[in-house]
Amino acid sequence: MTDLAFTRTEAQRLSEAERDSILADPGFGTRFTDHMVSIVWTRQGGWHDAEVVPYGPIPMDPASSVLHYGQEIFEGLKAYRRPDGSIVAFRPEENARRLNESAKRLALPQLPEELFVEAVHQLVRVDADWVPGGDDQSLYLRPFMIADESFLGVRAAERARFMVIASPAGPYFTGGVRPVSIWLSQTHARAGRGGTGAAKCGGNYAASLAPQNEAAANECQQVLFTDSATEDTIDELGGMNLFLVRSDGTLLTPRLNGNILDGITRKSLIRLAKDRGHAVEERDITVTEWREGAADGTIVEAFACGTAAVITPIRELKAPDFTIDFGDSAPGELTMSLREELTGIQFGTLEDRHGWLDVIVPAGA
Repeated sequence: MTDLAFTRTEAQRLSEAERDSILADPGFGTRFTDHMVSIVWTRQGGWHDAEVVPYGPIPMDPASSVLHYGQEIFEGLKAYRRPDGSIVAFRPEENARRLNESAKRLALPQLPEELFVEAVHQLVRVDADWVPGGDDQSLYLRPFMIADESFLGVRAAERARFMVIASPAGPYFTGGVRPVSIWLSQTHARAGRGGTGAAKCGGNYAASLAPQNEAAANECQQVLFTDSATEDTIDELGGMNLFLVRSDGTLLTPRLNGNILDGITRKSLIRLAKDRGHAVEERDITVTEWREGAADGTIVEAFACGTAAVITPIRELKAPDFTIDFGDSAPGELTMSLREELTGIQFGTLEDRHGWLDVIVPAGA
C-alpha cells in the first residue's frame, strides 16, 4: 500500500501572469491550484487508482451516499515557502492520524498515514508555483474523504474516495492581528456525549452555522459552545480550540472529552508553552470560572487557535445577560508571543526544535 504509484494527468495551467495576479491577493479558499489528488477505495479492492489530475468537478451519481447520509470527513493543513526557497508542511502526519480517527467514527476506511502524506507531497510538488512567498501567506491544503457508493440504504458505504485540493491563502488578519468578540451560544450545542464532536466532519460545522449567524447579529465574529449536559462547561468555538491565561502564566484549555477536536495547533501550543516553563492545565473549564477569574484578575488573556488563523486573540465574551471584556489589554502578551513563535517555526524564521516541519521541496530544487 505504501508504494501505491500515482499517475499524473497534466492540467491546462494558468499563465504565470494570471497566477501571480491571484497570489498578490489570494484571500482564503476562493481560488484553487491547477491540480488535485484522487484515490479510490472499495471494500473488495482496498485503495487504488491514485491520480494527480486537473482540478475540476467530481462526477457523482445523485444516489451517492455522501449526499444522503453525510459520510464525509476532512482535514486542513498548510504548506509554507521558507526564506531559503524550500517548501514545507507543518506536521502532516498528525493530520493523517486525525483523519483516521474521524474515519473510524464515520464508518469510513482507514487510509495509511504514509499514503496521506505522499498525496500531500504529490500535489504540492506539481503545483509548487502556487505556494506564495509573501508575508503570512501559505498554501492551504484540504484533504477529504467521501463515501461515493451509489445506493439508498442506511449502512456504511463500500466505496469511498480520498482527495486533496489546495488554495493559496493570504494573511488571516489583514492590517495586523485584531482581537475578536465571541458570542456564548445558550440555545445550541455543537456536539453531545457519544456524538461526532471529536471527528472533523462537515456535520459539526453545519451545526455551528445557525449559532454563527446569531453571533454575527450580536456583532461577534465567533461563537462559543458549551457541553449540552452542563451548559457551563466549555467545549470549543465553532472551528477553533480555546485557551485562557491566568495571571501566574498558567494556560487553561478544555480537556479532550470526546466533544471537541484534537487540534494540531492546540497540541503544538501546549508543547511550546511547556518548553517555556508554563504550566498547562487540560481539564474541564466553565464559563463561570472565566467570569469570576476575569472579575478578580486571575484570568488575564483568552485566545482561540486553529490552522487558518493560528491564534486568534479574544477581546470579549458576550452573552444575553453579561459580557467579559478584556478591553485594551487584548491581545495579551503571552497570546502574541506564542503566535509569533509558532508562525516563526512554520515560516522558517525560527528553529524547528521538535522536527515538526516536513520538507516537500528542498532549497534549490
